[in-house]
Amino acid sequence: MLSAVKLPVPVDASRLHADLAQIDPSEYIPHFNKSYYEGEWSAIALRSTSGSASQIYPDPTKQEFLDTSVLNRCPYFRELLQTFECPLLSARLLRLRAGSRVLEHRDLNLGYEDGEVRVHIPILTSPDVDFIVDGERLDLKPGECWYINFNLPHSVYNRSANDRIHLVIDCVLNDWLRALFPAS
Repeated sequence: MLSAVKLPVPVDASRLHADLAQIDPSEYIPHFNKSYYEGEWSAIALRSTSGSASQIYPDPTKQEFLDTSVLNRCPYFRELLQTFECPLLSARLLRLRAGSRVLEHRDLNLGYEDGEVRVHIPILTSPDVDFIVDGERLDLKPGECWYINFNLPHSVYNRSANDRIHLVIDCVLNDWLRALFPAS
């Protein structure tokens, strides 16, 4: 069982930052799993079941997701999502404020074996962010694209003085996406 894989998806980190500048910090909504974190963990939906940027819960019972007004004003986020040749479910910006932590937990049915995968694309991060999956620290850099098996225990601690922001995309596994993974 894979815990994490860096995927060969080309991402322009400077264009990610340009789109992030279109987001007003007041648009972030506190994360709904309040018992899973300490400090401030928040999100903005780029795709949601209602098309609302404030609907940050990626409802696993729904199959239809709509672009939000935030995605409509961020051309590179939109372009990047269009490069994914697989069905897209939710897409969100997840922000973990400086000094905050996401406590160890598991998310169900978010692994390669389940047919639905969650992809993280770091926009703002730091070497002082500890992203731990199944006991191993991941070194995620801005502009990289990572599959992470969130069925496994995972936690994040932002020890840096700056916020950590990732673009997080939930995808349905298909042949195109499967081909991005190592052959074993």
